[in-house]
Amino acid sequence: MPIPNGGLITETNEQYYAGAQRFLSAGGVTITTTFNTDLVFSTSNTALPEYALNNFQIYTSANNNPGSYTEYTGTYTVANNKITFAAAPAAGVYIAVQLKALDGGSFGTEQAIGTTVQENYGSYGYTSLNDIINGFIATYVGEHKLIPDVKRTDVIFHAKRGLQEFSYDTLKSVKSQELTIPASLSVIIPQDYVNYVNISYIDSLGIKHPIYPANNLTMSPYEVPLQDSVGDPTQDYFGDNLEGSSITMQRWADANDNLLNGNISPRDYFAYAGWLTGNPIMGERYGNNPQYAQKNGWFNMNERDGTIAFSSNLKDRLIILEYISDGLAYELDSRIPKMAEDALYAHILYSILASRINQPEYIVQRLKRDRSAKLRNAKIRLSNIKLEEIVQVMRGKSKWIKS
Repeated sequence: MPIPNGGLITETNEQYYAGAQRFLSAGGVTITTTFNTDLVFSTSNTALPEYALNNFQIYTSANNNPGSYTEYTGTYTVANNKITFAAAPAAGVYIAVQLKALDGGSFGTEQAIGTTVQENYGSYGYTSLNDIINGFIATYVGEHKLIPDVKRTDVIFHAKRGLQEFSYDTLKSVKSQELTIPASLSVIIPQDYVNYVNISYIDSLGIKHPIYPANNLTMSPYEVPLQDSVGDPTQDYFGDNLEGSSITMQRWADANDNLLNGNISPRDYFAYAGWLTGNPIMGERYGNNPQYAQKNGWFNMNERDGTIAFSSNLKDRLIILEYISDGLAYELDSRIPKMAEDALYAHILYSILASRINQPEYIVQRLKRDRSAKLRNAKIRLSNIKLEEIVQVMRGKSKWIKS
């Protein structure tokens, strides 16, 4: 992989911060953008719905003055970030290519154009999976090296597997979604979901409150076969069991959460006294488990329906779902923090040699230890521990607690 002669930053300040690049037309029919973000093109016809799929818009101006730019409505095509106009703009006309962004850019009637965040914000801290693969082949494969020869497909396989493993516990790959709990008390699991990290509801101040898993309270049955009068499952015309709705999940949705968390009102007490104590005498309520003594609510993973079910007190609540993916679902995910780049190289090197026959065991073991050490270093670097934050938390370590 060739080493660039200049620095690693290739975008201008306007390209990075405003998501815009300007050109002065010389009467030619093509211009080539140099954003770190590739242009996504569907159609140049502004009247078609597909025009909204473009991740950019084009504006022109005769004098480059603020407020003088108007959206370009002519015909053009895009390939490999090269824009080809059907009719060349006149010489001396200024052309502005504006990426859709939540902020930045001052072309058109609004400062913010579209609703797509520019994809290269903060991208300098990452390197692409393709660059990792090219760099590995250039550095570790060849004559007089540990790997004399290897197929590129093998390197791609081990690089992707390494990215998956790193995404679970090493890389900063936690994603989040802001959702509202509907009347059904369930939301669909994200398309690239692997496992949850945290689920919290957001109060009126924007502060998050943890929602706890209901694993020890209830569960979502994977199968709910319909039964006949003697309890045997019934089948359809194709011999498969007929499925019904879950009574367990319905009871969970209808449950009074106060009976679980101990936050009992006088009305709850007299209505459910027998269930709470076995007798209606105030002060004899036993068995409240501290792990359930919280009012934030519970969630339950429904693997059968691919949803997350919530307790009834969370209806209409705004929640934040934090989860991890495997780093391969989308192209933008396939980025590796530069702090973990060396660890991924070590993983690929060890994985390739460990899968080959007639490899000296001492070399395999050395590469295994090297991989573990570099992975540990990557975890420490990416943990983002700041001394000032620890000091701030520890300021209250000797605080007196009055009874």
